[in-house]
Amino acid sequence: MRAIHLTAFGNPVECLEFVQISEPPAPGPGQALIGVEFSPINLNDLLLVRGTYPVRPSLPSVIGNEGMGRILAVGPGVENVRAGDRVLTPLYGFAWAERIVAPAEGLFALPGDVDPQQLAMLTINPPTAALLLSEFVDLAPGDWVVQNAANSGVGRAVIAFAKARGFKTVNLVRRPELIDELKALGGDLVITDTTEGLDLVKATLGAASPRLAIDGVGGTGAATLIDLLGRDGTIVAYAALSKAPIPISAIALIFKRISVRGFFLSDPEYAAKILPAVAEAAELLRSDGLYAPVAATYPLSAIKDAVAHVERGGKVLLDVAAN
Repeated sequence: MRAIHLTAFGNPVECLEFVQISEPPAPGPGQALIGVEFSPINLNDLLLVRGTYPVRPSLPSVIGNEGMGRILAVGPGVENVRAGDRVLTPLYGFAWAERIVAPAEGLFALPGDVDPQQLAMLTINPPTAALLLSEFVDLAPGDWVVQNAANSGVGRAVIAFAKARGFKTVNLVRRPELIDELKALGGDLVITDTTEGLDLVKATLGAASPRLAIDGVGGTGAATLIDLLGRDGTIVAYAALSKAPIPISAIALIFKRISVRGFFLSDPEYAAKILPAVAEAAELLRSDGLYAPVAATYPLSAIKDAVAHVERGGKVLLDVAAN
C-alpha cells in the first residue's frame, strides 16, 4: 500500500519519500483498522522531520500526527466503533499511510454530515485552543482574551471556543484583509498588529484589561500581548512562529505581576482532557461555529510538492485515499 516514509532527520523536502509498504496486520483485540482519508501537514510534522520535536520515531518510519478515516474492521472486544464509522486517527498515530491499525480506545464516530477535510484537522489545533482557554486563567463570561496569530488554526479555534463559552476576543493579525473574515467567524475585535492597532485596542477596551493572552508568535508579537494584559494577567505561549524569545520587562513582572506560561498538548496532565475538547470541537464544526480554510490538497505521491507548499504558507492536507 502507499505511504510516506521519513528516511532521515533533516530537510522535509529531501527526507520524506513516497513508498510502497506492506499492509498492516488484521486488528487484534481492542484494535481497529482505519482507512485514512485526509491528513494535514502541520508545522509539528515538519519539526518532527527536522528532529526537533519530542516525538522521534526509529527510521525509516511512517509519520503524520493527525488525520481522519473510516473504520474498515475492528478486533475482538471493540464496541465503541464499528466498520463504516468515520473516526480521527490517534494523536501521533502516524497517519500518512492508506491504512493503519490503531487502539480502539478513545475512538468515536464523527458526525456524518460534516466536511471530512475539516474533520481531519480536529485533533491538534482545536483541543489546543480549548485548553488554552480553560487551564491557565479562570475566565467568566464577558471576560476578554487577547491573542496573536489569530488567523492560524489555533487562532480560529480560540475564536470559536471563546464565542461558545461567552468570552470576548481581541485578535491581532498581520494583514488587514483578514479583519472582516475573522469578525464573521465571531472575533469581537480584530486589529492589525501595529502601534496604531495597539492604541485602538486600548481605547476600545478602556478599563477592561484582558487577563489571558495567547501567544503563537513570540518576539515583539508577545511584547504587544504583555502590554495589553492587565494586572495579574497571564501570557501563555503555544508556538514560536517568529523563532524569537519572549521579551518581558522587569516593570511588567514587578508592577503588573505578569505570569508567563507554556503549553504543549502532549503533556501528560492534559491527556484526559483532549478527547472531551475534540468532541466539543466536532459539535462546533457541525453548527458552523468552527472552520479552517484549506489552501490545497495533494496525493501522497506529491509529498515533496505538498511540503514545499506548506513552507510557502497555507494549510495543506494530504488526500491519502487519492491515486
